Amino acid sequence: MHKYVAEFIGTFALVFFGCATVIFMRAEVGLLGVAFAFGLSVVAMAYSIGHISGAHLNPAVSLGMLVAGRMSSRDFSGYVVAQFIGAIAAAAVLYLIAEGKVGGYDVAANGFAQNGWGQYGMLSAFVFEAAATFLFLTVILGATQNGAASAYAGLVIGLTLVAIHLAGIAVSGSSVNPARSLGPALFAGSDALSQVWLYFVAPCFGAAISGYVFKVGVTRQMVATA
Repeated sequence: MHKYVAEFIGTFALVFFGCATVIFMRAEVGLLGVAFAFGLSVVAMAYSIGHISGAHLNPAVSLGMLVAGRMSSRDFSGYVVAQFIGAIAAAAVLYLIAEGKVGGYDVAANGFAQNGWGQYGMLSAFVFEAAATFLFLTVILGATQNGAASAYAGLVIGLTLVAIHLAGIAVSGSSVNPARSLGPALFAGSDALSQVWLYFVAPCFGAAISGYVFKVGVTRQMVATA
């Protein structure tokens, strides 16, 4: 149970800090600030709850771990439920805060940190989300395997998420996380909800491939011989 509570708290923190930066501070900090808000949230959670649950904070990460043989199906189910609840709870708190803005907060006009495609098409968004999640899981699985420099794993994983956001915010909103996408979409409205399927399918697809590649030993051999 402690693992599931940790995943709830960690995912809450990721969505709260990352999406709060998008909603309230994007004009001040820009895309670089947004990228670091998400990445540093992962670093903070990795070093605070990583020893309890591994700090997945992401159903796609948990799926990659399951496929790689690094977690049980029972834990996978518990992690995913906790992650989605944490993301939705964080989005609800952010919505409550936004509603307190003097003069009101127009979700339709300002958005609610939801993911979506527009400037680039659906295929571009799908390919980016799948490829970025594949690379993200490759880093996570490699950095946390036996023999890796585990003391630096949280920093490496967080900085990888920063790089993913810097590379893809304009393409897909840069989610690589179904829970992070669903939470804000529930409050952003029908347009966001109509696109959220992509942020389930593409990250899970990329994560599953990465988990399988790790399981058959390809990435483990690459890390071991590097």
